[in-house]
Amino acid sequence: MIPEIPIYGYFCICMDNPLLTPSSLPFEAPRFDAIRLEHYLPAFRAAIAGAEAEVDAIATASVPPTFENTVEALEFSGAALEDVSGIFFNLLEAESDDAMQQIAEELSPLLTAHELHISLNEDLFARIKALYDGRDALSLEPDRKKLLEETYKGFVRSGALLSPEDKKTYAALEEELSLLALRYAKNVLDATNAFSLEISDEAALEGLPQYVRDAAAQAAREKGCSGWLFDLTHPSYVPFMQFSARADLRERMWRAYNARALGGPLDNSDICLKITDLRRRIAQLLGYADWAAYELEERMAKNIGAVRTLLDALMEPSLPAARREVAELLSYAKENGYGETQMQPWDFAWWSERYRAEHFSLSEEQLKPYFRLEDCITAVFGLATRLYGIRFVPRADLPVYHPDVRVYDVQDADGRHLALFYADFFPRPGKRGGAWMTNFRELSAPGGVQRRPLVSIVTNFSKPTPDAPSLLTHDELTTFLHEFGHALHGMLAEGRYPSLTGSNVARDFVELPSQLMENWGFEPQWLRTFARHWQTGEPIPDALVERLVAARNYHAAYFQVRQLRFGLLDLAWHSLRQAPACSPQELEREALKDCTVLPDIPGSGISTAFGHIFSGGYSAGYYSYKWAEVLEADAFSLFREKGIFSREVAASFRDNVLSRGGNEDEMTLYRRFRGHEPDPQALLKKLEII
Repeated sequence: MIPEIPIYGYFCICMDNPLLTPSSLPFEAPRFDAIRLEHYLPAFRAAIAGAEAEVDAIATASVPPTFENTVEALEFSGAALEDVSGIFFNLLEAESDDAMQQIAEELSPLLTAHELHISLNEDLFARIKALYDGRDALSLEPDRKKLLEETYKGFVRSGALLSPEDKKTYAALEEELSLLALRYAKNVLDATNAFSLEISDEAALEGLPQYVRDAAAQAAREKGCSGWLFDLTHPSYVPFMQFSARADLRERMWRAYNARALGGPLDNSDICLKITDLRRRIAQLLGYADWAAYELEERMAKNIGAVRTLLDALMEPSLPAARREVAELLSYAKENGYGETQMQPWDFAWWSERYRAEHFSLSEEQLKPYFRLEDCITAVFGLATRLYGIRFVPRADLPVYHPDVRVYDVQDADGRHLALFYADFFPRPGKRGGAWMTNFRELSAPGGVQRRPLVSIVTNFSKPTPDAPSLLTHDELTTFLHEFGHALHGMLAEGRYPSLTGSNVARDFVELPSQLMENWGFEPQWLRTFARHWQTGEPIPDALVERLVAARNYHAAYFQVRQLRFGLLDLAWHSLRQAPACSPQELEREALKDCTVLPDIPGSGISTAFGHIFSGGYSAGYYSYKWAEVLEADAFSLFREKGIFSREVAASFRDNVLSRGGNEDEMTLYRRFRGHEPDPQALLKKLEII
């Protein structure tokens, strides 16, 4: 028999470490108020030791392998390490500093070695392989069959079938890759934080709305500066580019943003080359032609041919439409005094905003007063209640890792606890840019007892100022909806095995719930339930909502091509079959030369700050956003048919998608919900490109 090892049984010598003792808080909420920097490394070392002892006990058991004593036992092993990792690596993104980054670098080889201790464990793999080879005789339930298959494939894809010499090579490549990904992400964060535009002359603020000026004044005060301060974080950079009438300052901001980690001491150019070459070597060592072939095997798309077919099907009608949109904007700009022969990239957002304001009588400045963050939170939670019956109960008694963070108890319609939901809305120096959903803890059910998930969304919305609350742009509202859709995938998860629940699905399926939620941001029926002017309390005017809906597809082709270009660049990097023989900028120009819309600017680039594919989880997978948009365009049409608040459709989506995670093939789940496979035409029609 395998010895029964308590999850925290190895940590009796570290009982004063809050990362190593079971939390006594409700729902085992993390003790963020007690966690200190000095706790992390000891916790990781102890948790790794405990996890490896559990794995060794499974691998060397004297009894024959069964699903329960091998595959299921492995799935639930290392729970303490998962808990510690869930806290540390999420805070590394949301509440980081140099000390956290240093700890991450020290941890990288330890964690890589631990992963290899499992994936290259020959005794363990022999037990799993014996079960896999005899799987037809096991009569496993569907989720158990899927777990066995995925566990076996995971080992094979991690080098289990390699020769001893090749296993050593694989281990060395993986260790180097993990360190480079950390360094890449740190360089991007440091480069983003290194730039600021300080303005002391109020005349240089021409065109900027009052809310943008107020936020910049607040940022300056926080940095101990006078005047106004703008930086490269989303809530500062984007409105500056939209509204600043100073083309010279827009150009300065644009060049800084598009040259992050390109040149200088934080240059990621060589790291891009090294990361992609390491991935190529790993893939080829495992028997794949390139990294894309390796990655896509586990996606809905299955192969690069299917991805290129999708991108081509969308690019063919979108590229000429995008070029027409830019030509029309350039013509409008010239009529209004623009002296350039081409639309410069730092001028596009400004002229686009002016054109939209004039032709649709619509601007972000008009919309923003109606989207107070507190009202948006209530509305988004209320939408989830209306669709799925769930409730969000504030828990101010539970500790958080920063004063800005809020935490809620998520309850089902019958009062059952589903999850804790953490929301972290505002930018700060230790937080990376953008917005994302993550988990501090996945759903699992060791011994049949559920540990419900701890789900988080992190954004960079404008902070309140002394004169105004946090007000969202409409784009930020849809970002909120997007990340909340991911959160629903985690909060509504059901199942036994953490690797098969929640958002642990194929990368090109994971964006379906998030992108589906964005649709409500353009539905008048929903917007009118909460959008009120933060000062007067007046509801958003019907005419303004109508103009918002009418402008929904404004420059849709341009933004579609922009996303498709990112997807093509990703494939260019990850379909390499030999070491890259050029700079990242040369590779970019070659990959994107046939789908340019705005002029290429020397000294700028994408790859050195393209965190999604170099330090995130989207390598050979950036196309997933468009793949999922096709899914959601088709899926939301059912809500339109049955009613946008249809509990029947929502229940079907919850039962067949949100709660199922990766327990079944994703296309099977989608067909069960929708009744057919999706068609790219659905997206083109939604965007009015065809």
